[in-house]
Amino acid sequence: QVQLVESGGGLVQAGGSLRLSCAASGRTFSYYNVAWFRQNPGKEREFVAGMRWSGDSTFYADSVKGRFTMSRDNAKLSVYLQMNSVQPEDTAVYYCGVASGSQIENAKIYAYWGQGTQVTVSS
Repeated sequence: QVQLVESGGGLVQAGGSLRLSCAASGRTFSYYNVAWFRQNPGKEREFVAGMRWSGDSTFYADSVKGRFTMSRDNAKLSVYLQMNSVQPEDTAVYYCGVASGSQIENAKIYAYWGQGTQVTVSS
């Protein structure tokens, strides 16, 4: 069992930065692949960034590549999403999830999700 709690969301102007955090409980966290997704009302949950449990591979959606950076600290049972040069289209509820499967970009394989944190980017 893994519990996840996201934080760090808020209102930011276009071009600004935010740093999201996801704190996990459960000693098995280090052995899961971890990812950030985002979702707007009426839309499917969208992959943003993901990292394998080993930390040796990180993947990004094309829409955020070069602007967002994902990191994890297994000792602190935490993952982070540094969001730079944010745009209004980045507005969404951001979720972190953990999965044992390998299809990191597929939301359906994620067994555990946090409650989400709202990010709103004003133009």
